Amino acid sequence: MSGAPLGELAALFAKLGTIAFGGPAAHVALMQDEIVERRRWMSRQRFLDLLGASNLIPGPNSTELAIHIGYARAGWPGLLVAGTCFIVPATLIVLGFAWAYVEYGSTPAGEALLYGVQPVMIAIVVRALAKLVPTAARDWLLGAVFIAAIVLFLVGINELVLLFGFGLLVMLARNTSRLGRGAASAIVLPLGILPFAQDAAVPVTLERLFLTFLKIGAVLYGGGYVLLAFLQNDFVDRLGWLTQQQLVDAVAIGQVTPGPLFTTATFVGYVLEGVPGALLATLAIFLPSFLLVALTHPFIERMRASTWFSGLLDGVNAAAVGLMAGVTFELGRDVIVDVATSLIALAAVVILFAARINSAWLILAGAVCGLVLQLL
Repeated sequence: MSGAPLGELAALFAKLGTIAFGGPAAHVALMQDEIVERRRWMSRQRFLDLLGASNLIPGPNSTELAIHIGYARAGWPGLLVAGTCFIVPATLIVLGFAWAYVEYGSTPAGEALLYGVQPVMIAIVVRALAKLVPTAARDWLLGAVFIAAIVLFLVGINELVLLFGFGLLVMLARNTSRLGRGAASAIVLPLGILPFAQDAAVPVTLERLFLTFLKIGAVLYGGGYVLLAFLQNDFVDRLGWLTQQQLVDAVAIGQVTPGPLFTTATFVGYVLEGVPGALLATLAIFLPSFLLVALTHPFIERMRASTWFSGLLDGVNAAAVGLMAGVTFELGRDVIVDVATSLIALAAVVILFAARINSAWLILAGAVCGLVLQLL
């Protein structure tokens, strides 16, 4: 394997891991811009297939997309390089915040930084959606799935039900001639988190810490809000290792730092067991993603070639882009709250559509705007 693709992957994903604020939708938008538009390493359809495959397995979707891209670009070495370089910058930043938290009893809020950066991230996602929607919703059925996914997400339907439900719906719709008249007309996908028995006075150990985060990384669907539920269930309620306030602080750190929100595990690990705990917790929560991508990636081409699974993948892709749009709408309501944030978002949208500019510069400009406005 040539070192050139590995060097390119390392540089790109280290940069993305450093500037990728805003959660999974923003991460996907940045990757789409860099991978499809700027570098042209793959087509939009291939990118969407990798995104759809990431949504079909548990774990942090944007991180798994990075791992898939690395695998597609440079095989096994690329898988390891892309995933690691995307995770490490956020891990180091969170580790620094965790140290400050333990030493000084407070967390850096980062409000000024986020005030300017988040409207820019909204603009970046809007531009990515403008590029991805024509491919994901390329016929009337997929267009209907895209719109329905947005509406149902906004009214509170579970995102996993939407992804798998619409995937199965499109698969069945495209293969009706192969089905008998008695085929089921409804799809029921029971999902949930199985509670574990309450443990009494469990001592903190590195082994237990590692295994708990390994379990979370192996079974967690649904992103940051579901991660919060798992952390509450395991570390506050079941094990009693964290207080409610520590959990809130851990999630706050994950939100104000770039890269995957799952680096919240780094913070929790450091608070409980110092640097060894931080490293083991980070390794444990991300390890299943590397293994699952390695197992599923070789089958993506076969899924696309199959009449049945091609429909499943198309349905998941359309629903995933619909969810991305729904999340962006909800985040936009929380982020664009006054004249200043409206102007920042509008300026970023205009620049992105009018000029071919690297998103990193816009993110930096947004951060500067936020800091200047805070000082004023």
